[in-house]
Amino acid sequence: MLQMNNAPSGRPLLTGFAGAIAMAAAMGFGRFFYTPILPGMMAGIPISAADAGTIAAGNFGGYLAGAILSAYGWAAGRERQVALGGLLTTALLLAAMAMTQSVTAFVVIRFLAGLASALAMIFTSSIVLPHAAGKNVVNMLHFGGVGLGIALSSALVLVVNTVAGDAAHGWRINWLAGAAIVFVVWLIVLRILPRPPLGLGKVVEPPLQWRLPLVLVTASYGLFGFGYVITATFLVTIARMGNAGPLVEFLAWFVTGCAAAISLLAWHPVVRRFGLAKAYLAAVLLLAAGVLGSVSLPPTPGALIGGLLLGATFMVVTAFGLQIGRLLSPASPRRAFAFMTAAFGTGQIIGPLVAGWLAERTGSFSAPTLAAAAVLVVCVLLAIPVARRPL
Repeated sequence: MLQMNNAPSGRPLLTGFAGAIAMAAAMGFGRFFYTPILPGMMAGIPISAADAGTIAAGNFGGYLAGAILSAYGWAAGRERQVALGGLLTTALLLAAMAMTQSVTAFVVIRFLAGLASALAMIFTSSIVLPHAAGKNVVNMLHFGGVGLGIALSSALVLVVNTVAGDAAHGWRINWLAGAAIVFVVWLIVLRILPRPPLGLGKVVEPPLQWRLPLVLVTASYGLFGFGYVITATFLVTIARMGNAGPLVEFLAWFVTGCAAAISLLAWHPVVRRFGLAKAYLAAVLLLAAGVLGSVSLPPTPGALIGGLLLGATFMVVTAFGLQIGRLLSPASPRRAFAFMTAAFGTGQIIGPLVAGWLAERTGSFSAPTLAAAAVLVVCVLLAIPVARRPL
Protein backbone atom coordinates (compact mmCIF):
# COMPACT_ATOMS: atom_id res chain seq x y z
CA MET A 1 0.00 0.00 0.00
CA LEU A 2 2.74 2.45 0.90
CA GLN A 3 4.57 1.69 -2.34
CA MET A 4 1.44 2.31 -4.35
CA ASN A 5 0.76 5.63 -2.67
CA ASN A 6 4.29 6.74 -3.49
CA ALA A 7 3.78 5.46 -7.07
CA PRO A 8 7.25 5.88 -8.51
CA SER A 9 7.64 7.78 -11.75
CA GLY A 10 8.47 4.45 -13.41
CA ARG A 11 4.71 3.77 -13.41
CA PRO A 12 3.50 6.86 -15.27
CA LEU A 13 0.53 5.15 -16.94
CA LEU A 14 -0.87 4.10 -13.56
CA THR A 15 -0.47 7.67 -12.38
CA GLY A 16 -2.15 8.91 -15.57
CA PHE A 17 -5.01 6.48 -15.03
CA ALA A 18 -5.47 7.76 -11.47
CA GLY A 19 -5.58 11.30 -12.84
CA ALA A 20 -8.00 10.37 -15.62
CA ILE A 21 -10.62 8.76 -13.39
CA ALA A 22 -10.23 11.52 -10.79
CA MET A 23 -10.86 14.12 -13.50
CA ALA A 24 -13.82 12.08 -14.79
CA ALA A 25 -15.34 12.13 -11.31
CA ALA A 26 -14.46 15.69 -10.26
CA MET A 27 -15.26 17.37 -13.59
CA GLY A 28 -17.32 15.01 -15.74
CA PHE A 29 -19.66 14.27 -12.82
CA GLY A 30 -18.98 16.90 -10.17
CA ARG A 31 -19.11 19.83 -12.57
CA PHE A 32 -20.95 18.77 -15.75
CA PHE A 33 -23.45 16.12 -14.57
CA TYR A 34 -26.02 18.89 -14.11
CA THR A 35 -26.33 19.30 -17.90
CA PRO A 36 -27.95 15.93 -18.77
CA ILE A 37 -30.04 15.84 -15.56
CA LEU A 38 -31.38 19.40 -15.90
CA PRO A 39 -34.30 18.66 -18.30
CA GLY A 40 -35.66 16.10 -15.84
CA MET A 41 -35.36 18.58 -12.97
CA MET A 42 -37.13 21.30 -14.96
CA ALA A 43 -40.00 18.92 -15.73
CA GLY A 44 -40.17 16.95 -12.50
CA ILE A 45 -39.80 19.57 -9.75
CA PRO A 46 -40.38 21.87 -11.72
CA ILE A 47 -37.82 24.68 -11.92
CA SER A 48 -37.79 27.60 -14.37
CA ALA A 49 -35.09 28.43 -16.90
CA ALA A 50 -34.03 31.38 -14.74
CA ASP A 51 -33.72 29.09 -11.70
CA ALA A 52 -31.71 26.61 -13.78
CA GLY A 53 -29.30 29.37 -14.78
CA THR A 54 -28.93 30.53 -11.18
CA ILE A 55 -28.14 27.00 -10.00
CA ALA A 56 -25.53 26.60 -12.75
CA ALA A 57 -23.98 29.97 -11.89
CA GLY A 58 -23.71 28.85 -8.27
CA ASN A 59 -21.61 25.88 -9.34
CA PHE A 60 -19.31 28.00 -11.46
CA GLY A 61 -19.01 30.50 -8.62
CA GLY A 62 -17.84 27.69 -6.37
CA TYR A 63 -15.36 26.56 -8.99
CA LEU A 64 -13.94 30.09 -9.24
CA ALA A 65 -13.68 30.29 -5.44
CA GLY A 66 -11.86 26.95 -5.39
CA ALA A 67 -9.44 28.07 -8.09
CA ILE A 68 -8.63 31.28 -6.20
CA LEU A 69 -8.32 29.44 -2.87
CA SER A 70 -5.91 26.97 -4.45
CA ALA A 71 -3.50 29.75 -5.34
CA TYR A 72 -2.44 30.17 -1.71
CA GLY A 73 0.03 27.99 0.18
CA TRP A 74 -2.32 26.51 2.80
CA ALA A 75 -2.28 23.05 1.16
CA ALA A 76 1.52 22.70 0.87
CA GLY A 77 2.42 19.17 1.90
CA ARG A 78 -1.24 18.15 2.01
CA GLU A 79 -2.00 18.10 -1.72
CA ARG A 80 -2.99 14.43 -1.79
CA GLN A 81 -5.35 14.76 1.19
CA VAL A 82 -7.01 17.83 -0.35
CA ALA A 83 -7.44 16.11 -3.73
CA LEU A 84 -8.98 13.03 -2.13
CA GLY A 85 -11.12 15.16 0.18
CA GLY A 86 -12.44 17.07 -2.82
CA LEU A 87 -13.41 13.81 -4.54
CA LEU A 88 -15.19 12.39 -1.50
CA THR A 89 -16.99 15.68 -0.92
CA THR A 90 -18.07 15.67 -4.56
CA ALA A 91 -19.73 12.28 -4.06
CA LEU A 92 -21.56 13.49 -0.95
CA LEU A 93 -22.77 16.67 -2.65
CA LEU A 94 -24.04 14.78 -5.68
CA ALA A 95 -26.14 12.68 -3.32
CA ALA A 96 -27.34 15.82 -1.53
CA MET A 97 -28.89 17.08 -4.78
CA ALA A 98 -31.41 14.24 -4.55
CA MET A 99 -32.52 15.26 -1.05
CA THR A 100 -34.23 18.58 -1.77
CA GLN A 101 -36.39 20.51 -4.22
CA SER A 102 -35.42 23.95 -2.96
CA VAL A 103 -33.73 26.20 -5.51
CA THR A 104 -31.82 27.95 -2.72
CA ALA A 105 -30.54 24.61 -1.44
CA PHE A 106 -29.58 23.58 -4.98
CA VAL A 107 -27.55 26.78 -5.40
CA VAL A 108 -25.70 26.21 -2.11
CA ILE A 109 -25.02 22.54 -2.89
CA ARG A 110 -23.80 23.29 -6.38
CA PHE A 111 -21.58 26.12 -5.10
CA LEU A 112 -19.95 23.70 -2.67
CA ALA A 113 -19.72 21.08 -5.42
CA GLY A 114 -17.92 23.58 -7.65
CA LEU A 115 -15.51 24.35 -4.83
CA ALA A 116 -14.88 20.64 -4.21
CA SER A 117 -14.41 19.80 -7.90
CA ALA A 118 -11.93 22.67 -8.32
CA LEU A 119 -9.86 21.50 -5.36
CA ALA A 120 -9.93 17.90 -6.58
CA MET A 121 -9.00 18.87 -10.14
CA ILE A 122 -6.24 21.34 -9.27
CA PHE A 123 -4.51 19.29 -6.60
CA THR A 124 -4.83 16.01 -8.49
CA SER A 125 -3.24 17.74 -11.48
CA SER A 126 -0.48 19.16 -9.27
CA ILE A 127 0.40 15.57 -8.31
CA VAL A 128 -0.08 13.79 -11.62
CA LEU A 129 1.58 16.24 -14.03
CA PRO A 130 5.02 16.42 -12.34
CA HIS A 131 5.12 12.61 -12.23
CA ALA A 132 4.26 12.63 -15.93
CA ALA A 133 6.85 15.25 -16.91
CA GLY A 134 7.93 14.81 -20.51
CA LYS A 135 5.31 12.13 -21.23
CA ASN A 136 2.57 13.67 -23.40
CA VAL A 137 0.54 10.47 -23.39
CA VAL A 138 0.08 10.76 -19.62
CA ASN A 139 -0.94 14.43 -19.85
CA MET A 140 -3.51 13.60 -22.54
CA LEU A 141 -4.76 10.62 -20.54
CA HIS A 142 -5.15 12.79 -17.45
CA PHE A 143 -7.08 15.62 -19.11
CA GLY A 144 -9.00 13.23 -21.34
CA GLY A 145 -10.66 12.00 -18.17
CA VAL A 146 -12.99 15.02 -18.27
CA GLY A 147 -14.49 13.84 -21.56
CA LEU A 148 -14.65 10.28 -20.28
CA GLY A 149 -16.71 11.46 -17.32
CA ILE A 150 -19.06 13.48 -19.52
CA ALA A 151 -19.66 10.50 -21.84
CA LEU A 152 -20.21 8.13 -18.91
CA SER A 153 -22.60 10.55 -17.21
CA SER A 154 -24.65 10.80 -20.40
CA ALA A 155 -24.92 7.03 -20.65
CA LEU A 156 -25.89 6.80 -16.98
CA VAL A 157 -28.72 9.31 -17.42
CA LEU A 158 -30.06 7.40 -20.44
CA VAL A 159 -30.07 4.12 -18.51
CA VAL A 160 -31.68 5.59 -15.40
CA ASN A 161 -34.34 7.47 -17.37
CA THR A 162 -35.13 4.36 -19.40
CA VAL A 163 -35.51 2.24 -16.28
CA ALA A 164 -37.46 4.95 -14.44
CA GLY A 165 -39.71 5.36 -17.48
CA ASP A 166 -39.66 9.15 -17.31
CA ALA A 167 -36.78 11.58 -16.95
CA ALA A 168 -39.03 13.84 -14.88
CA HIS A 169 -39.13 11.18 -12.15
CA GLY A 170 -35.61 9.86 -12.57
CA TRP A 171 -33.63 12.97 -11.69
CA ARG A 172 -33.19 11.98 -8.03
CA ILE A 173 -31.98 8.50 -8.99
CA ASN A 174 -29.52 10.06 -11.44
CA TRP A 175 -27.91 12.19 -8.73
CA LEU A 176 -27.66 9.19 -6.39
CA ALA A 177 -26.23 6.94 -9.11
CA GLY A 178 -23.66 9.59 -10.01
CA ALA A 179 -22.71 9.89 -6.35
CA ALA A 180 -22.18 6.12 -6.14
CA ILE A 181 -19.88 6.16 -9.19
CA VAL A 182 -17.80 9.02 -7.79
CA PHE A 183 -17.53 7.21 -4.45
CA VAL A 184 -16.18 4.10 -6.19
CA VAL A 185 -13.69 6.28 -8.08
CA TRP A 186 -12.59 7.82 -4.78
CA LEU A 187 -11.87 4.34 -3.40
CA ILE A 188 -9.71 3.51 -6.43
CA VAL A 189 -7.87 6.83 -6.47
CA LEU A 190 -7.26 6.52 -2.73
CA ARG A 191 -5.21 3.44 -3.50
CA ILE A 192 -3.28 4.42 -6.61
CA LEU A 193 -2.80 8.20 -6.57
CA PRO A 194 0.88 8.87 -5.82
CA ARG A 195 2.18 11.34 -3.30
CA PRO A 196 3.38 14.66 -4.73
CA PRO A 197 7.03 14.84 -5.79
CA LEU A 198 9.37 16.22 -3.14
CA GLY A 199 11.51 19.31 -3.36
CA LEU A 200 9.35 21.41 -5.67
CA GLY A 201 9.88 24.46 -3.43
CA LYS A 202 8.20 27.84 -3.62
CA VAL A 203 9.22 30.75 -5.83
CA VAL A 204 7.86 34.25 -5.24
CA GLU A 205 6.92 35.65 -8.63
CA PRO A 206 7.14 39.34 -9.53
CA PRO A 207 3.94 41.29 -10.33
CA LEU A 208 2.48 40.77 -13.79
CA GLN A 209 3.52 43.14 -16.55
CA TRP A 210 0.19 43.98 -18.19
CA ARG A 211 1.35 44.50 -21.75
CA LEU A 212 -1.27 44.72 -24.51
CA PRO A 213 -1.02 41.07 -25.74
CA LEU A 214 -1.64 39.74 -22.22
CA VAL A 215 -4.56 42.14 -21.72
CA LEU A 216 -6.11 41.02 -25.02
CA VAL A 217 -5.75 37.30 -24.41
CA THR A 218 -7.09 37.63 -20.85
CA ALA A 219 -10.15 39.50 -22.11
CA SER A 220 -10.60 36.95 -24.88
CA TYR A 221 -10.35 34.11 -22.38
CA GLY A 222 -12.97 35.70 -20.14
CA LEU A 223 -15.38 36.03 -23.08
CA PHE A 224 -14.71 32.40 -23.99
CA GLY A 225 -15.94 31.46 -20.51
CA PHE A 226 -19.25 33.19 -21.30
CA GLY A 227 -19.46 31.85 -24.85
CA TYR A 228 -18.93 28.16 -24.21
CA VAL A 229 -20.82 27.73 -20.94
CA ILE A 230 -24.33 28.40 -22.23
CA THR A 231 -24.17 25.45 -24.62
CA ALA A 232 -22.26 23.37 -22.07
CA THR A 233 -25.02 23.94 -19.52
CA PHE A 234 -28.17 23.86 -21.64
CA LEU A 235 -27.37 21.66 -24.67
CA VAL A 236 -29.50 18.72 -23.49
CA THR A 237 -32.28 21.07 -22.40
CA ILE A 238 -32.25 22.66 -25.88
CA ALA A 239 -32.59 19.19 -27.40
CA ARG A 240 -35.48 18.42 -25.03
CA MET A 241 -37.29 21.66 -25.90
CA GLY A 242 -36.88 20.81 -29.60
CA ASN A 243 -38.45 17.37 -29.03
CA ALA A 244 -35.34 15.67 -30.41
CA GLY A 245 -36.06 12.60 -28.30
CA PRO A 246 -34.26 10.78 -25.47
CA LEU A 247 -31.75 9.06 -27.78
CA VAL A 248 -30.61 12.37 -29.28
CA GLU A 249 -30.41 13.94 -25.82
CA PHE A 250 -28.12 11.09 -24.78
CA LEU A 251 -26.05 11.18 -27.97
CA ALA A 252 -25.56 14.95 -27.87
CA TRP A 253 -23.85 14.86 -24.46
CA PHE A 254 -22.18 11.50 -25.12
CA VAL A 255 -20.62 12.84 -28.33
CA THR A 256 -19.51 15.94 -26.39
CA GLY A 257 -17.67 13.74 -23.90
CA CYS A 258 -16.08 11.46 -26.48
CA ALA A 259 -14.84 14.40 -28.53
CA ALA A 260 -13.47 16.13 -25.41
CA ALA A 261 -11.62 12.96 -24.39
CA ILE A 262 -9.51 12.94 -27.56
CA SER A 263 -9.51 16.65 -28.38
CA LEU A 264 -6.04 17.53 -27.08
CA LEU A 265 -4.54 14.63 -28.98
CA ALA A 266 -6.43 15.54 -32.15
CA TRP A 267 -5.33 19.19 -32.03
CA HIS A 268 -1.67 18.42 -31.37
CA PRO A 269 -0.72 18.39 -35.11
CA VAL A 270 -2.49 21.74 -35.58
CA VAL A 271 -0.37 23.32 -32.85
CA ARG A 272 2.82 21.89 -34.32
CA ARG A 273 1.95 23.16 -37.79
CA PHE A 274 0.45 26.60 -37.07
CA GLY A 275 1.45 27.49 -33.52
CA LEU A 276 -0.45 27.83 -30.27
CA ALA A 277 -2.19 31.17 -30.87
CA LYS A 278 -3.50 30.29 -34.35
CA ALA A 279 -4.75 26.94 -33.02
CA TYR A 280 -6.54 28.85 -30.24
CA LEU A 281 -8.26 31.07 -32.82
CA ALA A 282 -9.28 28.11 -34.97
CA ALA A 283 -10.71 26.25 -31.98
CA VAL A 284 -12.77 29.27 -30.85
CA LEU A 285 -14.14 29.75 -34.38
CA LEU A 286 -15.10 26.08 -34.54
CA LEU A 287 -16.74 26.38 -31.13
CA ALA A 288 -18.70 29.44 -32.31
CA ALA A 289 -19.94 27.43 -35.30
CA GLY A 290 -21.11 24.65 -33.01
CA VAL A 291 -22.83 27.06 -30.62
CA LEU A 292 -24.63 28.72 -33.54
CA GLY A 293 -25.53 25.36 -35.07
CA SER A 294 -27.07 24.06 -31.85
CA VAL A 295 -30.05 26.40 -32.27
CA SER A 296 -30.01 27.35 -35.98
CA LEU A 297 -30.11 23.77 -37.32
CA PRO A 298 -33.05 21.38 -36.89
CA PRO A 299 -33.15 19.87 -33.36
CA THR A 300 -31.45 16.55 -34.08
CA PRO A 301 -28.47 17.71 -36.19
CA GLY A 302 -28.27 20.88 -34.09
CA ALA A 303 -27.84 18.94 -30.85
CA LEU A 304 -25.40 16.44 -32.34
CA ILE A 305 -23.24 18.92 -34.25
CA GLY A 306 -23.35 21.38 -31.37
CA GLY A 307 -22.24 18.67 -28.95
CA LEU A 308 -19.51 17.38 -31.26
CA LEU A 309 -17.98 20.81 -31.83
CA LEU A 310 -18.32 21.76 -28.17
CA GLY A 311 -16.46 18.62 -27.11
CA ALA A 312 -13.82 19.03 -29.81
CA THR A 313 -12.94 22.55 -28.67
CA PHE A 314 -13.74 23.59 -25.10
CA MET A 315 -10.94 21.65 -23.40
CA VAL A 316 -8.56 22.71 -26.17
CA VAL A 317 -9.38 26.42 -25.85
CA THR A 318 -9.12 26.15 -22.06
CA ALA A 319 -5.67 24.58 -22.23
CA PHE A 320 -4.30 26.67 -25.11
CA GLY A 321 -5.49 29.95 -23.62
CA LEU A 322 -3.68 29.28 -20.35
CA GLN A 323 -0.54 28.22 -22.19
CA ILE A 324 -0.57 31.45 -24.21
CA GLY A 325 -0.99 33.50 -21.04
CA ARG A 326 1.95 31.76 -19.42
CA LEU A 327 4.14 32.32 -22.51
CA LEU A 328 3.27 36.02 -22.50
CA SER A 329 4.31 36.34 -18.84
CA PRO A 330 7.36 34.07 -18.45
CA ALA A 331 8.46 35.73 -15.19
CA SER A 332 5.06 35.30 -13.49
CA PRO A 333 3.33 32.26 -15.02
CA ARG A 334 1.33 31.35 -11.90
CA ARG A 335 0.01 34.89 -11.57
CA ALA A 336 -1.03 34.83 -15.24
CA PHE A 337 -2.78 31.51 -14.64
CA ALA A 338 -4.65 32.97 -11.66
CA PHE A 339 -5.81 36.14 -13.46
CA MET A 340 -6.89 34.25 -16.58
CA THR A 341 -8.74 31.67 -14.50
CA ALA A 342 -10.52 34.50 -12.70
CA ALA A 343 -11.53 36.08 -16.03
CA PHE A 344 -12.72 32.73 -17.36
CA GLY A 345 -14.58 31.98 -14.14
CA THR A 346 -16.34 35.33 -14.20
CA GLY A 347 -17.48 34.72 -17.77
CA GLN A 348 -18.89 31.31 -16.99
CA ILE A 349 -20.77 32.62 -13.95
CA ILE A 350 -22.43 35.40 -15.94
CA GLY A 351 -23.28 33.11 -18.89
CA PRO A 352 -25.91 30.87 -17.24
CA LEU A 353 -27.50 33.85 -15.43
CA VAL A 354 -27.94 35.74 -18.71
CA ALA A 355 -29.09 32.61 -20.55
CA GLY A 356 -31.66 31.68 -17.92
CA TRP A 357 -33.01 35.22 -17.77
CA LEU A 358 -33.31 35.53 -21.57
CA ALA A 359 -34.80 32.05 -21.97
CA GLU A 360 -37.39 32.82 -19.29
CA ARG A 361 -38.52 35.90 -21.23
CA THR A 362 -38.31 34.55 -24.78
CA GLY A 363 -39.47 30.99 -24.18
CA SER A 364 -36.37 29.36 -25.71
CA PHE A 365 -32.59 29.27 -25.49
CA SER A 366 -32.13 30.61 -29.03
CA ALA A 367 -31.50 34.23 -28.03
CA PRO A 368 -28.90 33.51 -25.33
CA THR A 369 -27.17 30.95 -27.57
CA LEU A 370 -26.96 33.42 -30.46
CA ALA A 371 -25.57 35.98 -28.01
CA ALA A 372 -22.95 33.43 -26.93
CA ALA A 373 -21.92 32.86 -30.56
CA ALA A 374 -21.53 36.63 -31.04
CA VAL A 375 -19.41 36.86 -27.90
CA LEU A 376 -17.15 34.10 -29.24
CA VAL A 377 -16.62 36.11 -32.42
CA VAL A 378 -15.46 39.05 -30.27
CA CYS A 379 -13.25 36.57 -28.43
CA VAL A 380 -11.56 35.77 -31.76
CA LEU A 381 -11.19 39.42 -32.76
CA LEU A 382 -9.44 40.24 -29.49
CA ALA A 383 -6.96 37.40 -29.95
CA ILE A 384 -6.04 38.10 -33.58
CA PRO A 385 -3.22 40.55 -32.69
CA VAL A 386 -1.81 37.91 -30.32
CA ALA A 387 -1.90 35.28 -33.08
CA ARG A 388 0.37 37.46 -35.20
CA ARG A 389 3.13 36.98 -32.65
CA PRO A 390 5.36 33.88 -32.81
CA LEU A 391 4.07 31.60 -30.04
